[in-house]
Order: sequence, then C-alpha cells, then structure tokens
Amino acid sequence: MNYKLLGRSTLRISVTGFGCMSLGEGELESARLIHRAIESGVNFFDTADLYEKGLNEERVGRILKGKREQVVLATKVGNQWRADGSGWDWNPRKEYILKAAEASLRRLGTDRIDLYQLHGGTIDDPIGETIEAFELLQQQGKILFYGISSIRPDVIREYIRRSGIGGGGGGIVSVMMQYSLADRRPEESCLAALAGAGIGVLARGTVMKGMLAGKKAAPYLGHSAAEMEAAAAVVREVAGGGGAQLAIRWVLDNPAITSAVVGIRTMEQLDDAVTAGKGNRLMREEVRLLGAALKQQRYEQHR
Repeated sequence: MNYKLLGRSTLRISVTGFGCMSLGEGELESARLIHRAIESGVNFFDTADLYEKGLNEERVGRILKGKREQVVLATKVGNQWRADGSGWDWNPRKEYILKAAEASLRRLGTDRIDLYQLHGGTIDDPIGETIEAFELLQQQGKILFYGISSIRPDVIREYIRRSGIGGGGGGIVSVMMQYSLADRRPEESCLAALAGAGIGVLARGTVMKGMLAGKKAAPYLGHSAAEMEAAAAVVREVAGGGGAQLAIRWVLDNPAITSAVVGIRTMEQLDDAVTAGKGNRLMREEVRLLGAALKQQRYEQHR
C-alpha cells in the first residue's frame, strides 16, 4: 500500500481509505472487511455521526477495539438529528460541535479523533465560531487535526484563507470532496488552490455509484445515461476488464489528491481499493483516453 501525509498534518494515511458509510448492518461481515483492510495496509477509516444516527460510529468503534493504534480514524460533525428522528438540521455552532465531539468519542470508544471534519457548510455559517470549536478540541487533545467535507468553492476558499499564515490557528489540513472521471469540477475550482495551501484532498465518489465498475448506466451530474455508458466502455477497454481499480487509480494520479476514500461493502470492492492503492501511475496515453471520456464541467453555484 502507498501512503501520503495528509496536508500539513502528521497523519500518514493510505492512498485508498475505507469509507465506512457503506458497511452493512451485519457486524461479523463488517469486522471481516475492516480487519482484512488493515491486514492489507489500509489505515484510514472514515465515518460520521450522521450515519445510521450514530450506530455506524458505534460499530466501527467496536470493530477497531484492540487495533486503534494501527489506524487513522476520521469522523464528521454538523448534521444534528432532530429529537423525533424525522431528519436532521445543519448546525455548525461551537456549542453543538463540542457536545457532538464528546458523543462521537464515546460511540467510537476512543480518547481522540485523528481527523474531525465539518460535514458540509455554507458561506453564511459562523465560520469563526466553528473554527474556535475545532481549535478548542485540539487544545484539549480530543482531536488531532480538523478539516471540512464540502464541494462548495466559496466555502473552500474561505477556509483556505483562514488556514493561511495569520489565519488564527493551524487551520484545516484536509477537504473531502467528490472527484471522479465524471465529476472533474474540482479541477477547475479548487484543487490547485488546495495544493498550493498545503491542504490535502480526500476524494469520494471515485467509481460514481458503481457505474464505472459494472453497474447499469444512469444520468449523472449532467451526463446522460448514454454518455455514462460510453465512458464506462472506455474505462473497461483501457483496464482490460473491470473498471473500478482504474477509476480509483486515475483519481490518485492527480498530485492534489491524498487519498481516495472508497465506500466498501464487499470483499471484491475492498480488493479493488487495495490493488489501486498499490498501483503505479497510469501511462500518458491512458490518462489522455480517460480524460476525454466525458466532457469537462464546472460548478455553477456557490462560487
């Protein structure tokens, strides 16, 4: 497995991470997958308090018991479940983040969160207050580093600005965002700025709901089903078979990307992620063919 430092942090993480949101409810099978992942060199595991109303964190915490020092554990905050369980509301306030961190630590069964991420965000948030909460948690030793999970260019730029020299603290070390062959919007809006600021990028959605790995094509982010099927055919042709490993490898070849966080539910998906994480860079002609498979897009909102 290949590894990279995450931004300006001291976290050395596997270039393919384990997205725990996709885990099924069966704990024995989930444990088998996570333990096999660790044995295969995967050390970055990402969850969120939102997933299954906290049950995902609890399951991951139990499975990692006794293996905690072998992994880099990440979770997210900001989506507050309503008391009646009917849904959640956005809450980036300091008071809530501090309270939610304690709950996540308890569910995960750990004394620290290695990477604590704001799970969304808008430019109208009280961003200074949000940062205060993260930095207080750092001072208390309850989190090691913090980042955001966002695709909004205006939000990302503001956190980059506040994370620079004189920005009032260490700032974010990472941004998690959707990035794939079918969603190259970050190239136009964010990746160069993040790389220049020394902020790592965690890519999600690399195989686009499985459509680059054998699932039936469907419209996706402005691409028609026919366009998605044609792109999948290019991926299969270049890969000489299934396309998941190649799709992940293509994302990892961008120097701005630290890790591709892959949603894993089956052993086959784990094997694809691990193999991609051990792979070499693609050949120039492969990059050209894949890059031409779908038209380039740009973010139209939140600019």
